[in-house]
Amino acid sequence: MSTLLRLCTAGSVDDGKSTLIGRLLYEARAVYEDQLSSVKAASRNRGAGPIDFSLFTDGLKAEREQGITIDVAYRYFATARRKFILADTPGHEQYTRNMATGASTADLAILLVDARHGVREQTRRHARIARLLGISHLVLAVNKMDLVGFDRAVFESIRDSFSDLAAGAVLHAIPLSALTGDNVIERSAETPWFTGAPLLEYLETVAVDREIAGKAFRFPVQLVLRPNHEFRGYAGQIASGTIRTGDQILVSPSGRRSRVKRIVTWDGDLSVAEAPMSVTLTLEDEVDVSRGDVLSAATPLHTARHLEANVVWMDERPLDPARVYLLKHAARTVSAELDTRLNLNDIGLVTVTAARPLVFDAYEQNRTTGSFIVIDPATNATAAAGMIVRALDEVSAATPSLAAAERLALAARSAPSEEAAIDAVRRLLEDILT
Repeated sequence: MSTLLRLCTAGSVDDGKSTLIGRLLYEARAVYEDQLSSVKAASRNRGAGPIDFSLFTDGLKAEREQGITIDVAYRYFATARRKFILADTPGHEQYTRNMATGASTADLAILLVDARHGVREQTRRHARIARLLGISHLVLAVNKMDLVGFDRAVFESIRDSFSDLAAGAVLHAIPLSALTGDNVIERSAETPWFTGAPLLEYLETVAVDREIAGKAFRFPVQLVLRPNHEFRGYAGQIASGTIRTGDQILVSPSGRRSRVKRIVTWDGDLSVAEAPMSVTLTLEDEVDVSRGDVLSAATPLHTARHLEANVVWMDERPLDPARVYLLKHAARTVSAELDTRLNLNDIGLVTVTAARPLVFDAYEQNRTTGSFIVIDPATNATAAAGMIVRALDEVSAATPSLAAAERLALAARSAPSEEAAIDAVRRLLEDILT
């Protein structure tokens, strides 16, 4: 069992996510005295009783004024059994993009449901995003059970209605009250019919698979180091797998092969390195390796210009299939088109056509090489997050992409202004020449 668990909260607005996390931190003695004093003072000012637990995570002024979570609040705490990195994400539909951000690195998601209202549309959206992001352990926290008299029938009805959303995942449903602490740390006398583990006990004991060192070796090259004519190294972070000196590697998309000569770090050379270490690799042969290329071993990657991906659209400006966007995948940024119109917070299966071949795995096999972000070249804002499903065409390194002139003209035509066109052409020229 991993000693570190990354988790996030999700669910509809006002279902009690921040209160639950605050209660969890408080009962686990994971808050400092100055934090506790500050929250107690703020609670008195709001007339919320001795302690308003939501204030342990809702730190923004706007959050406290409106009583909602807006930004992602990260908290780090530990018990005798485990260490935790917790992301309290917003439930309001306007901030769904922040929920996706917080869930992108999580191993487990806590989906809260208000016992009085049941499963709502935003709960369904968050559950779907969590599953798309590869989260395979879900906790259904049926909150505010004290307001329905800890009615077993209410709990079981909500659990059954949620089961379809958790298809393919491990689901643990808990009836609880974040306000009173029932089934948060210890089993509650109010629910003698519930025989499962309370929240903290479950989080301490659940077994999640975060083993990235044991997967196929993947190393996106972030920087080519050439301090003098005697040294050429390729720097980056190992996305998955393990590498040793002498191992044979494949350079994608060129298809050239070589062997690892050295594994260089600030503290000296290593004989072996594993994910998620950041290292510099040197090769025995003089092969052409550039930023954005991927070094791999044994299991080959997909190389394709056309691919299918699940996309979560995060921009207020809708996805326009007629526009050209920038797609940042691992250490490579290319121009790309997406064929499906999406609005803010929409989730859709999209066909992506990149100007240059991308080297990738399916997202379910590797989160790093299987994900990308979409950037609006006019505003430089992150417009979407994408999870690759499959390649629609497999191409060799010799397969030509769009002609450079055609790509430059297309980028210029799709820009909203002359300044944006100049910037888009400049970016594309850098992409072509590097």
